[in-house]
Amino acid sequence: MSFSGSGTVKAVAVSRPARLRGEITAPGDKSISHRAAILNAVANGEARVTNFSTGADCASTVEMLRALGVDIDHRPGSASRGGELTVRGVGMNGLSEPADVLDAGNSGTTTRLMSGILAGRDFQAIISGDASIRSRPMGRVIDPLVEMGANISARDGGRLAPIVFHGGDLRGIEYVQGVASAQVKSCLLFAGLRADGETTVRSPAISRDHSERMLAAMGAPVRTDGPDVSITASELSAVDVEVPGDISSAAFWLVAGVIHPDAEVTIRNVGLNPTRAGVLTVLREMGADIETINEREVAGEPVGDLIARSSALHGIEISGEIVPLLIDEIPVLAVAAAQADGETVFADSEELRVKETDRIAATVEWMVAAGADVEDRPDGMVIRGGRPIRGVTARSHDDHRIAMALAVAGLVAEGEMRIEEAGAAEISYPSFWRDLSTISGTVA
Repeated sequence: MSFSGSGTVKAVAVSRPARLRGEITAPGDKSISHRAAILNAVANGEARVTNFSTGADCASTVEMLRALGVDIDHRPGSASRGGELTVRGVGMNGLSEPADVLDAGNSGTTTRLMSGILAGRDFQAIISGDASIRSRPMGRVIDPLVEMGANISARDGGRLAPIVFHGGDLRGIEYVQGVASAQVKSCLLFAGLRADGETTVRSPAISRDHSERMLAAMGAPVRTDGPDVSITASELSAVDVEVPGDISSAAFWLVAGVIHPDAEVTIRNVGLNPTRAGVLTVLREMGADIETINEREVAGEPVGDLIARSSALHGIEISGEIVPLLIDEIPVLAVAAAQADGETVFADSEELRVKETDRIAATVEWMVAAGADVEDRPDGMVIRGGRPIRGVTARSHDDHRIAMALAVAGLVAEGEMRIEEAGAAEISYPSFWRDLSTISGTVA
């Protein structure tokens, strides 16, 4: 593996190693880190959040909360451990009007979750971010928040950031999602904490439930009925949170371990929440040899260590209710599909079109260039495995998950895989390239 560029990594070249061996500690879960910071910020009391994600997205959330008057001490993490926050909550109505535009950076999670927190405040606030955030559709949170009574304006007829919050009196609504989205659900639940009456979010399938778990732990009256969730106005009590490792980050090592012909990779401290563990279900259905050991519970979240070993994979169909449980892992699952025997169908995955980039288009682009047999479909893609992946020069499109998926492909490619805009990996996983060097036996 070699690097080019200065400062933040610009490009990385990955070549196939003879074997993959080693142990990696998964970085703190991004989804839980965001929610632990946000909900403790509007709670009563002080909380300590340990193993907080070291990614740039979660740092954007912390800085936004500080700009809203929340006192947060943030100690950076180390190579093997996430950061630590001390959050002194201001209560449900204690946020202050910001002096400047609130910068979400590259974080769609920050933008959508904080929209629920800012809706209906008695002050003006503006959320913006980088070019990616300003191009991503936000109407699916803005529209229901307006229906709840929030006074919100945005570019492109209320669809794009910057998003301006002008106050308003919130009322509970029943909102039916067309596509199961944990971010939209969480946004509306957060707004419902200050709304008159009950807020109910109905979804076509179960999505990650970190918000519901944390809200309940903090004393909020949350009711769940399958994929549907309801909440009424409530104060929150601050709670300490030990953030488990991020299974979305662990997924890259799981796939690397099962597709390389000589591999055994152990990933420690992985969150195994059933609403996030769809990637394990799918890989095992494809024939992956993945062992779970040291299972335990930490702060209400199931945690364990995973061992991934070289496996003979076969194609399957990935569709329906499992898709929301692994939506972020599809770019790297596509790499597994390219190495599997037979056809793998990804369907019901339209959500990937509106991530940091159109992840379906970006995946199809590099796979076609690398010689894979892949078909782009409106709701996903079809990958016919068995063809070798050729090393090519490919763009990440500044999308962290595309950059890391390309690196995993490079571990089994014929020839060198050169990844442009490789620094995008730092958005969610700052130590990714170092960890890749660790298990591949190279020196970065």
